[in-house]
Amino acid sequence: MEQQGTTKLWTLQYTLIIITTFVFFLSLQALLGGFPAFVAGITEDPSKGGLMTTSFMLAAIFTRPFIGILMHKLNVKKTLIFTMIFVMATIAISFGQETFSVLILLRIFQGISFGIITTLLATLATNLIPNDKIGEGIGYFGMATSLGTTFGPMVALTLVHSFSFNNLLALTFGLMVFAIAGSLFIINKEKAPAVLPVKSGSLLNYAFDKRAFLPCILVCLFYITFSGIVNFIDGLGSANHFGGKVSIFFLIIAGMMILTRPLSGKIYDRMGHKFLIYPASISGIIGLLILTFTHSFSLLCIAAIFYGVAYSVMQPTFQAWAVSRVSPEKKGTANAMSLSFMDLGMAIGAGTLGNVVHHIGYNATYGYSSILIILLGIIYLASSFVAKGINKPLNHSI
Repeated sequence: MEQQGTTKLWTLQYTLIIITTFVFFLSLQALLGGFPAFVAGITEDPSKGGLMTTSFMLAAIFTRPFIGILMHKLNVKKTLIFTMIFVMATIAISFGQETFSVLILLRIFQGISFGIITTLLATLATNLIPNDKIGEGIGYFGMATSLGTTFGPMVALTLVHSFSFNNLLALTFGLMVFAIAGSLFIINKEKAPAVLPVKSGSLLNYAFDKRAFLPCILVCLFYITFSGIVNFIDGLGSANHFGGKVSIFFLIIAGMMILTRPLSGKIYDRMGHKFLIYPASISGIIGLLILTFTHSFSLLCIAAIFYGVAYSVMQPTFQAWAVSRVSPEKKGTANAMSLSFMDLGMAIGAGTLGNVVHHIGYNATYGYSSILIILLGIIYLASSFVAKGINKPLNHSI
């Protein structure tokens, strides 16, 4: 019985981190969905709205390598709480603010904070997950981040359309108060740090691990398409006269997540990632292609079902794969890399797809973005053949 307890996943601390992570992501992702809509409205320029996301994500990307380097030297709990308080301050300053340069600066500050907090939360979670439940554990942690990421834009679009941007800011401020309250109860266990030997190039060793590079590249490609969803699905809804109903798209994605995540985590642990990535890729391609032809609300819902399956499977699968490929002391590095490449995908998607939308419209843009998932599948397939080729001579010698 005691041995069974050592592999228990749902401890009190793990549950607390999951809830805190969900609330934090809900707050920041609501801002991620709300800022582009608000800025595009006051400037009448969708590309400036997309720049709100790009600046936020790039700030997070540039921050993560440094937090990965410093993590072993920081008091994680104090850093987490202090950074969340800083986010609250930036939200407070945003009230009534319509100066574009000030809003960009605030988004950069929020992006830096996002890079720090998400890396800390991910590492706290993965350190609590038993090795034999890594897929399931990261799957549930990924559900917390993904539900926050999904509900955030839905809440943002509903509030911006029905009330005002200031109402959205008030909600996100309250959510940050709740996240800070949760962080106060996280136990910061001081244990001997698993630091890497100090040697030439050790800073790079902390910030990067080539073993995690492949899943990170693939998750980046997928998140370019997800950036198109977060930033421009409201525009597609307006172009097709769906109004506020477009937020249902994110509700359906959340529903697919709740249905598929528990199963996909167990499949990963028992059968491996290939039984998830191939079907998820096909589902994502179908979802984006349906959006290309979406001029009715029913088609929008069908597209959300297919894309929702892809999104709910891809993110935790690639993150679990990245973490499982590195040594235990590099889990923080793998998490930081995985999250940074997600953010990089969001930043690239906001910028490039915003320009594509400007030239060919919302529907066609989603058709073109499906090519990225096709590329993802090709790279993954090619890597599988390469891996088999490397292992084949060893098998023959045995």
